[in-house]
Amino acid sequence: MVDAPTLRVVFFGTPSFAVPTLQALLASRHTVVAVVTQPDRPRGRGQKLTASPVKDAARAAGLPVLQPESVKTAEFVGQLADATPDVGVVAAYGQILTEKLLSTPRLGMINVHASLLPRYRGAAPVHRAIIDGETTTGITIMRMVRALDAGPMMAATRVPIGIDQTSVELEESLAHLGAGLLVRALDDVAAGRGQEIPQENAAATYAPRLTKDDGRVDWTQSALRVHNLIRGLHPWPHAVTFAGSDRLILHRSRPSTGTSGKTPGTVLAASGEALSIATGDGTLDLLEIQVEGKRPMRVREFLAGRPLAVGTLLHQA
Repeated sequence: MVDAPTLRVVFFGTPSFAVPTLQALLASRHTVVAVVTQPDRPRGRGQKLTASPVKDAARAAGLPVLQPESVKTAEFVGQLADATPDVGVVAAYGQILTEKLLSTPRLGMINVHASLLPRYRGAAPVHRAIIDGETTTGITIMRMVRALDAGPMMAATRVPIGIDQTSVELEESLAHLGAGLLVRALDDVAAGRGQEIPQENAAATYAPRLTKDDGRVDWTQSALRVHNLIRGLHPWPHAVTFAGSDRLILHRSRPSTGTSGKTPGTVLAASGEALSIATGDGTLDLLEIQVEGKRPMRVREFLAGRPLAVGTLLHQA
């Protein structure tokens, strides 16, 4: 028997991370009355105008879709109010919501955030946690307030981060975990039994948006730190290094604690399946690599087409 009312939900989301939450809402007893996502953007080599993953999922479910260039306009606020939502759910939408919008649903807005708050507030929590070498992370469901990811927490779940797990792999896992956690939290809100715990602001850390400059490999760092950078920036913007004028995109690696005594960035081995690079502490075996403009390759195939001499010095630019 249903022990709480059905809520009218407006959903805000854009990338693949948000799709499992939308799907979980559709499978729940609550009603999604509208979906808000970013406008179609040019993507790929042909720069073809492409819908977001959330828009595709919403259209497949027959839901009305709103795509404002800015959520700050009076027109959009009016459209949202016309949908008469009880609550808003946000999962990686991509625009900052105004105070007016946050208060439009009668029960406010709830966010699915891919970290254990108050750590890693901001746009890239999964990537930054991996880059920093964290061994655990999680999902937090929180009430949205005007300050960035600072609202009280309604639910949270912790998960381990694998030593070789990439950001795309971890994000996919967290997306499904967060979807289930969000529906349970929404059920609690509907039943009036939800609890909200204030964040400890003094313990907050931040995860700023990624840029291509984040991908420049500094070989004076330890092998483990470079390995973490490679997996944290996969699938975008990728860790990169240069061999002469060739820009090399690094996809997979394996760190070692062995020392070489060579200048960081020096190629120590480059034959067969072995492509080992000296770092500031330990050596790094590259496992999958890509010359810009080509497809990613395992090391044996890469070296067959682009031999690297032992002693070559890889560099930032």
